[in-house]
Amino acid sequence: MSQKLKILERDPQIRKNDFEQVSAGYTNCEMLAESKRCLQCKKPTCISGCPVEVNIPGFIKHLCENNPKKAIEILNQKNNLPAVCGRVCPQENQCEKMCVLAKKGESISIGNLERYAADIIVKNDIDDDDDEVIEKNNIKVAVIGSGPAGLTCGGDLLKMGYDVTIYESLHDTGGVLRYGIPEFRLPKKILNKEIDKLKKMGMKIILNTLVGRTKTVQELIDNGYKAIFVAVGAGLPVFLGIPGENLNHIYCSNEFLVRVNLMRAFNFPDYDTPVHRGKHVVVVGGGNTGMDSARTAIRLGAETVKLIYRRSESEMPARKEERIHAREEGVEFIPLTNPVRFIGDERKFVRAVECIKMELGEYNNSGRRHPNEIAGSNYIIETDMVILALGLHPNPILPTLTKGLNTDDRGYLLIDDNYMTSIRGVFAGGDIVGGSTVIEAMGMGKRAAKAIIKYLGQE
Repeated sequence: MSQKLKILERDPQIRKNDFEQVSAGYTNCEMLAESKRCLQCKKPTCISGCPVEVNIPGFIKHLCENNPKKAIEILNQKNNLPAVCGRVCPQENQCEKMCVLAKKGESISIGNLERYAADIIVKNDIDDDDDEVIEKNNIKVAVIGSGPAGLTCGGDLLKMGYDVTIYESLHDTGGVLRYGIPEFRLPKKILNKEIDKLKKMGMKIILNTLVGRTKTVQELIDNGYKAIFVAVGAGLPVFLGIPGENLNHIYCSNEFLVRVNLMRAFNFPDYDTPVHRGKHVVVVGGGNTGMDSARTAIRLGAETVKLIYRRSESEMPARKEERIHAREEGVEFIPLTNPVRFIGDERKFVRAVECIKMELGEYNNSGRRHPNEIAGSNYIIETDMVILALGLHPNPILPTLTKGLNTDDRGYLLIDDNYMTSIRGVFAGGDIVGGSTVIEAMGMGKRAAKAIIKYLGQE
């Protein structure tokens, strides 16, 4: 049984000093070798593992024939952001996990092949548009938020002839794709190309507009939008609620990554936004955002970065690939540990974190063992900067300022089986309803688009 062709990566000792990508991706020869491993199954199980239902054997077949233009046409039928998904989707737990070859060996490297197809189109400036002319129906739909859910929903509606306008509160598009994922994982030029493609299809984007405050949902309805899709994401940081959490140089990961990614603080003073560059950094949290924060701190010049997680490393929600990259670049993992208080100096700057060791108990509702404190195991870790990567609560601004838009007790928008909220004609998806990954948000955006089309047809 042939083995998956591993993608070549840059030396960790070099890449940890810059924000360039870890790998340039497959070469043409590597792509051909890997794509030819595909069995072209008559009943491909890999598709069932893809939240946006990409015809995986279809695009790989064209890569086998060295025809990336046809491959990207197949990808674009279902996926509006293939270059993004090829980089940040957890394929190992989705399409690749369902690959037939995974049962007896190693799956096809679907993510890297998807990335190759998307990148080669951009690199060689190949026109990836097909000749189909989309007949416009002049029905206006508003999308609130330009993250993965909003871009996917809007893109699918465009393909069906709808007049789509996205309203974005920030000064640039992409949502978490732009401000939450570091440049070394998702270059902004790649994201820009994907969004430019949607603009070329006719997508209108209005920036610096906070719907709920600068413009209301009712105003959108009054302006002729027949349906609205809410995809404002999750922007409210989660904190530990322990003493000392308000000390200086304690950041939530959201603020830290926004400063570095969106506002390019790593280029200060060439760019206006500064960020503290800690020498001895502690990151709390074991998800992908924790890895991104730790690896970004390394690139900003930290001498040591310690990542604390209350469970074992095997239970970290972060992708295995991201954990490996972080360790290669010098991040020290401290599992089964949890902070109990932060200690500051006389100027109220953090100087240490007091931790307690943990042990795993019984399994809880999440399917993971519950971490319990070990009494008397407290110890001190000295630090001059802490980044809390504990997740995000749903963005509360739009729900709290929109009468009749119902949420659950955690702030997530309530939707029915058709993704419609408590306001007729207003739909929602992504992190605002409880999504957790980029591709899951995209899947919600795609299903919501189908529901909107059905709703507008009935109307």
